[in-house]
Amino acid sequence: MFEVLTGTGLAASAGLNAYIPLLTMGLLARYTDLVDLPGGWQWLGNGWVLAILAVLLAVEVVADKVPVVDHVNDVVQTVVRPTAGGLAFGAGASSETVTVSDPGSFFSSNQWVPVVAGVVIALGVHLLKSAARPVVNATTAGVGAPVASTAEDATSVLMSLVAIILPVLVLVFLVGLLVFLFWFLRRRADRRRERRAAGFRV
Repeated sequence: MFEVLTGTGLAASAGLNAYIPLLTMGLLARYTDLVDLPGGWQWLGNGWVLAILAVLLAVEVVADKVPVVDHVNDVVQTVVRPTAGGLAFGAGASSETVTVSDPGSFFSSNQWVPVVAGVVIALGVHLLKSAARPVVNATTAGVGAPVASTAEDATSVLMSLVAIILPVLVLVFLVGLLVFLFWFLRRRADRRRERRAAGFRV
């Protein structure tokens, strides 16, 4: 159960920022005893992998804070974040992987399930983030983009650490995410009704 919560938290974190959960796991596995990566995921603790993830994270952090550029970045990340979510869930849930040369064994053993679950979770969070960002930019004339991005990055870091150290708190994050989703969809529906009403008055 805790493994599933850890994987879920890491995948949700990847939906906000693809590289933070992977970098967090890799660093903790390499320099602490908090994370013991399964055999198929040892590469996450490799120095070169960590360096590449750090560079990609730096690019992502800057690009996501510039209006218009953040939209382009979100389009590109539609592939990257779910992929990172699948990797994060797979590693975080301690699912062993099989060599790529044996795909039949990989699928028949159901070891693909955690990866797919991570992809779906990260994609859902990413789509919510991508839908909310244009609203933030439009209502704040772009000023809110760096603020929202910083909050998302901080949430991603916090969620990654909580998922690893105290996974039961992931439930709190998930409840908060559902509350935000409900509020966002309701707000969006209200704005559409207001626009239609204004159109009728004109």
